[in-house]
Amino acid sequence: MSQVKAVQAAFDRFATHCAARVRRCPTGDGPEEAARRMARLADRLKKKPAPAGGGRKLDADDLAYAVSDHLVLGTDGWSPLAKALTALIDHNDGGPLSKGADLLGSAERAAPPSDSSRAALSAITCADSSLRPGFERLDRDEARVKAASPVFGAAWSSGVYLCYDWPFDGERVTPQVNADGAAPVLVVGGTGDPTTPYPGARHMARALGDGVGMLLTAEEEGHDTYPRNRCVTKAVDTYLRTGHTPAAGTVCRGTMS
Repeated sequence: MSQVKAVQAAFDRFATHCAARVRRCPTGDGPEEAARRMARLADRLKKKPAPAGGGRKLDADDLAYAVSDHLVLGTDGWSPLAKALTALIDHNDGGPLSKGADLLGSAERAAPPSDSSRAALSAITCADSSLRPGFERLDRDEARVKAASPVFGAAWSSGVYLCYDWPFDGERVTPQVNADGAAPVLVVGGTGDPTTPYPGARHMARALGDGVGMLLTAEEEGHDTYPRNRCVTKAVDTYLRTGHTPAAGTVCRGTMS
C-alpha cells in the first residue's frame, strides 16, 4: 500500500511540474486532470493496446509500469516521460514509453525472461513473510490498493495475491532485523522515492535498534540517491571507507528542497 501511494505522489509531482513547465503538457493542468487523462488512456489501451515496435504491444498495465520506471529516474525522467506520453496520446505510438516498461508489464511477457528476477521476487517475498491471507481478505486488499492510486492502483493490485498459493511457509509474520550491539548501519531514505518509500527507511532505522540504525534523509526525487546526490554520495563513501555515519538527523538537500 505504501508503495502505490508513493508512486502516485511522485506522478502527481511530475504532473504539477509538467503543467507549469511543459508547453502542451500531455497530462493537462495538474494532478487531478492528469489522473482523468491517464484513466482514459488506460481504458483505450485495455480495448486496443498500442504498437510499441518490434511486434510488441503496450497495454494498460504496461502504461503504469513504464510511467513508474520513468519516475524512478527522478527529475531526469520527467522530460522523457512527457515526450513519451505525448507520442502515445497523440500518435498512438507506445514505442518511446515501452522502452522503460518494467519486466512485470505484459510488453515483455511474450518473450522468455532474460534472467531469474521474476522468480527471485516471488521466492524472496514469500519467504520473508508467513502471512497467507484467504481470498476474502485479499479481495479487500486488492480494492484498497486500487482505491489508493487512480493511475497505478489497478496494475499494482494483483500483487496482493503473490504468495496466496506459494507452496512453502514463510519464516515469520515480520522479518526480525533488530541488531542491538552491532556497529552503526547507515540507512539512506529519499523523501520522493517512488519505489522504496521514505517511511520504510525510517522504520528500518528504528527497527535496527538504538544507536545502530542511522537514518540519512535525502530530499530527492527518484529511487537512486546514490550517486546522483553529492551529499549522499559523500556520506555513503565515508561510511564505507571508515564506518563513520553522519550526525543523527542529517538531511541532504536535493531536487525536493
